[in-house]
Amino acid sequence: MSVQDREEADGQRAETTVEVRATGHVRRELGTHSMEFTFEGDTLGEFLDAFFDEYGLEEMLLAETEEEETAATWANYPGDPPGRWERNPEGERTRAYARVLVNGRFNELLDGFSTELEDGDRVALTYPFSYCF
Repeated sequence: MSVQDREEADGQRAETTVEVRATGHVRRELGTHSMEFTFEGDTLGEFLDAFFDEYGLEEMLLAETEEEETAATWANYPGDPPGRWERNPEGERTRAYARVLVNGRFNELLDGFSTELEDGDRVALTYPFSYCF
């Protein structure tokens, strides 16, 4: 039986404290680039639910449609792009340019919003400023 299963059986939920890092538009809206955040639960999805309840920003970071997650200005790449590319499942998509990382890794390369978090993990919420010359 996992720690989470034991806690739920005892009627208690785990509390997790993570370091939140923010860049670009997210940093501007929060007014800081770094903060600690404690939430009930231990997954990225539970963190995001609690964080959005407190600070909003869900509409800035999460996409509800495929159109919102795709940038029309991205260049077509001939063939398959290098590296590992995966999409988050529906309901876990980020807007074009916005990203959620855990300890420096894109969440879609982990377990999406089911990624387990531990005290001290770093969650980065990024939505960079774009400049055209």
